[in-house]
Amino acid sequence: MTELPDTIRELAAELVGILGERGVSTELRAREKASADGSYLSPIITEQLPLGLADIVAFPTTAQQIAETVAAAVRHGVGITPRGKGTGNYGQAIPLENGLVLDLSKARGVVDVGDGHLTALAGTPIVTIEQAAHEAGQQILMYPSTAQSSIGGFLSGGSGGTGSIAHGSNHQGFVLALDVVHAVPDATLVHVEGDDAQPYVHTYGTAGIIAQATIALEPLQEWRGLFASFDDFGTAISVLREIGRLEPTPRLVSADLPVLANALPADPGIPKDRSSLRAIIDVAAVAAASELIEQAGGRVEDVRDGAQTAMKLSMISYNHPIEWLQKSDPGKYFHIEVAGDALVDRIDEVHAVYPGGMLHIEAQKDRPIGMLAGIYSSAQEVYEGFAKLAAIGVGVHNPHVWFVDHEVERTLALSESTDPAGLLNPGKLQGKRPAAVSA
Repeated sequence: MTELPDTIRELAAELVGILGERGVSTELRAREKASADGSYLSPIITEQLPLGLADIVAFPTTAQQIAETVAAAVRHGVGITPRGKGTGNYGQAIPLENGLVLDLSKARGVVDVGDGHLTALAGTPIVTIEQAAHEAGQQILMYPSTAQSSIGGFLSGGSGGTGSIAHGSNHQGFVLALDVVHAVPDATLVHVEGDDAQPYVHTYGTAGIIAQATIALEPLQEWRGLFASFDDFGTAISVLREIGRLEPTPRLVSADLPVLANALPADPGIPKDRSSLRAIIDVAAVAAASELIEQAGGRVEDVRDGAQTAMKLSMISYNHPIEWLQKSDPGKYFHIEVAGDALVDRIDEVHAVYPGGMLHIEAQKDRPIGMLAGIYSSAQEVYEGFAKLAAIGVGVHNPHVWFVDHEVERTLALSESTDPAGLLNPGKLQGKRPAAVSA
């Protein structure tokens, strides 16, 4: 094995003093594990992403240790790639320029629950946060489809999920305050609230690393999981928008072609060879949703309660259906994020853009969104399809990028003071000079 540079060995010695022997690793297996995420599921990313290998991995367990670890890395001029639970699919947690991977998954715990708010360490799993909110008679506004992911990872790399029908994205009223760490030699926890906290959301830690977060809560609702099926996909999506507009607002409404039902493990609520519609819906709206489904010729297969039902439905929403297809046929499928009423009104044209085209669709209050899958041949063919989709009124976002594409200019401006040496998640903020040292 190649011997580590002096800079890394010196940093490791300092970090052992901060985190203890078990809080630091330069072992190859730990470095390899910390240098990969779910991006292997994207054939586009697999072809294009410049891979890196961590030189050292740190596992802080408190917010203060996060600050002390960052400060030490900055003093040694080592780039810092923050990492939650590594569930992201697009390489934002891969250390492109080696250096330190700051694994925050052990910095977990709910610090405080109050009326309308909850504070937790960055590595706290979303399911733990939701449970703590429930015990206080409240619920979080939204959570990602990978509900086992951490709150810091969701805020740094995610954008929305279960609950977004009512509340939009996680930079729209979800975050009340953050404790962040800037890349300076004497780094400490910096508390930011309200509008001042938003520039750290969905920017992959390039302007500051989230150590602790305070998020909004709302009164707990009684949710049900509704499972329905239809003879064809067009009929399923014909009622999806209407169910999404019911009051109280559903937490989730998803639909897809029979190909997904056939790829999923057997479940009587998702019968094979039928288009599936699934919803997390307030108990008061179940009757209205059932009536809409039956009037359209669909069948209500089941109505279930319990947190496990909501978790199951979340895990087959947003990009997860595409992952099921990719796992059943590795390397065959790609997907892009799409939006607009044309997903319903012109679905046959949407499907025709890519060979094997098939849409997974999510209801939203303003316009439906979805993940359009196709059979992968080349990145060029994928990109050429963007214009074809735009021509029929479909909004397109290319998710297969590992660099910041949200409020880039704002992030660059902020990072000039919060990361003057370019050490935070090097390679993820285009226009930012590289880290001072790539070990």
